[in-house]
Amino acid sequence: MRTSRRSDVDPFIVMDVMEAARAAEAAGRHVIHMEVGQPGTGAPQAAIRALEAAMNDGPLGYTVALGLPALRARIARLYGDWYDIDLNPDRVIVTSGASGGFILAFNALFDSGDRVGIGAPGYPSYRQILTGLGLTPVDLPTVAANRYQPVPDDFASHDLRGLLVASPANPTGTMLDRAAMARLVGATQEAGASFISDEIYHGIEYEAKAISALNVSDDVYVINSFSKYFSMTGWRAGWMVVPEDHMRVVERLAQNMFICPPHASQVAALAAMDATDELQANLDVYRTNRALMLEGLPKAGFMRIAPPDGAFYVYADVSDLTDDSRAFAARILDEAGVAVTPGLDFDPVRGHQTLRFSYARTTDDIAEGLRRLKTFMDGR
Repeated sequence: MRTSRRSDVDPFIVMDVMEAARAAEAAGRHVIHMEVGQPGTGAPQAAIRALEAAMNDGPLGYTVALGLPALRARIARLYGDWYDIDLNPDRVIVTSGASGGFILAFNALFDSGDRVGIGAPGYPSYRQILTGLGLTPVDLPTVAANRYQPVPDDFASHDLRGLLVASPANPTGTMLDRAAMARLVGATQEAGASFISDEIYHGIEYEAKAISALNVSDDVYVINSFSKYFSMTGWRAGWMVVPEDHMRVVERLAQNMFICPPHASQVAALAAMDATDELQANLDVYRTNRALMLEGLPKAGFMRIAPPDGAFYVYADVSDLTDDSRAFAARILDEAGVAVTPGLDFDPVRGHQTLRFSYARTTDDIAEGLRRLKTFMDGR
């Protein structure tokens, strides 16, 4: 059978790196994982206990399409706690991970062929999901002077129907302040385009609290997830906040595309939101790891890095070391036993000269990985 043109998407290179690392481990090698953006911790213990109780209480079946009302209300309360926003819980839609949120948002906002701007470097699946839906992703090359975040001039002449930004960003960890966020939202709305804010790394910040797009406008889509701060990657639970006049639009799509988010994951997510001590302990680990990376990477020879404001990544310009980041990453894995991600995942044009290092694992792993990287670089 034939396949559609829409299905011709690029592979997610970090998944290929993970498979190469798995093969190395299967052959008996010890690999330090700096490639994947996954917390080294599991779901909070309160989440596990809540799910165990729910499963003992009876079968878990379909929920309403928009998610458990108690979870939607608790998410709305989070916006009061974190951002001083009084959010109507009806605007909250629980999704099957942030990925489910992107699929719903893109379907709700755009028609086939519409052009949607995304910053480069940026999360690669934005581009591939847009392509798979018959939309046109438009890479907006960002620069270090703007902290690798888009600015209005980057898209003023691109005739976009939408703009997607992330703060803290993947792969750089950089954030938008309130003024920068307001300029982007304002310029997008002036152009008659839709604004989508990816906020899945909120909660993982180090020196300043991240600003939500909802702090500057209600006429935006916000997407978040339980994967990062709440340490629940495999549970596939996330949420989105939409304008009030879009609630029924997204509800109809959610009913037909997903029926509902996983019931078990919603039960766990609700309990996880109150596991403050455990979640802050995880953040303390990331904070320690970040300090190690910012000291250890330059000592190892990776001098051109974007200091992260949030998330758990360091993005490095390695143009002085290689013109083939994929081959360089493969060599690092083979010779040093450290898995890192080539920048081609995040920037198809300039990513052959960049690498992303994740520091989401244990502090012992990060320290050992940095030691191995220095040994590798010293022996090149």
